[in-house]
Amino acid sequence: MKNTITELLPGVRTNIPLAPYTSFRIGGKASYFFIANTKKKVQEALRACHKLGVPHFILGGGTNVLVADKGYRGLIILMRLKRCEIRKNRLYAEAGALMSTIVRKTGYEGLAGLEWAGGLPGTVGGAVRGNAGAFGGETKDTIVEVEALDGDGKVKKYSNAECHFEYRSSMFKKKNLVVLSATFALKRGSKKRIQEIARFHIRYRKEKHPLEYPNAGSIFQNCDLKNIPLRLRSKVQHVVKTDPFPVVPTAYLNAEVGLKGVRVGKAEISLKHPNYIVNKGKAKAADVLSLIQKAKQRVKKKFSVELHEEIQYVK
Repeated sequence: MKNTITELLPGVRTNIPLAPYTSFRIGGKASYFFIANTKKKVQEALRACHKLGVPHFILGGGTNVLVADKGYRGLIILMRLKRCEIRKNRLYAEAGALMSTIVRKTGYEGLAGLEWAGGLPGTVGGAVRGNAGAFGGETKDTIVEVEALDGDGKVKKYSNAECHFEYRSSMFKKKNLVVLSATFALKRGSKKRIQEIARFHIRYRKEKHPLEYPNAGSIFQNCDLKNIPLRLRSKVQHVVKTDPFPVVPTAYLNAEVGLKGVRVGKAEISLKHPNYIVNKGKAKAADVLSLIQKAKQRVKKKFSVELHEEIQYVK
């Protein structure tokens, strides 16, 4: 009888450092680490975890996570399903496909609908799970169908409505279901114009975001304008933007409470974009968590709003 995960799951590795697999370059080791490049392998890994009671975490591009300094006492499943195909005006992409790949691929084919994601890091699976968005667009806008594993580990297809997309969230995130693929409905357009828009967004990110340092993207969600007290609305009105509803950029709030350049250890709230925390050299997860707490406390005190993390803590 097979009683260990190494027996049940051929190819699993042990004590693997996770920092190299994250854009933050922070974090300890995973007790177990498995690369899944087919749907069947994802299912096999999850079955082994279920049978043995081993915790698991699905890792895609590692762009929106902070791994604990002590690492992860469970199985990290690295999603490497990367197939993507254009079928008439639809794009089918597996969860491990990079967002940069599908933006480039659809732009080359003159298919409009994903230009907003120019420069967006991470994978399709992560974008679907968190309903990633930028420049007024969101992942949900063009989703037709998502393929995921249900609570019993069986492959199931979900319509857009069944995904229950919300601001930076979805049913998959709330129920911790594993996304396997997504199908996007796109429209024919000017190849030149589509590519121009995507390139503009890529340039904007390079200019405005501190991409020269390891980071995990925006630390906090932007604040819904409705949550800003009425007495403070006039103070923030000049920075309100649509994303996709009226929001106050958290970068502005963080700057207003003097967080630009604040450091703990080797972690720093970016001077360039204060909703980013950057790793200035061997930063610890504890350093980042300390900065997150400072930001939440200062913004709460001055603006009476709660900041909500966009990143996920893996511990």
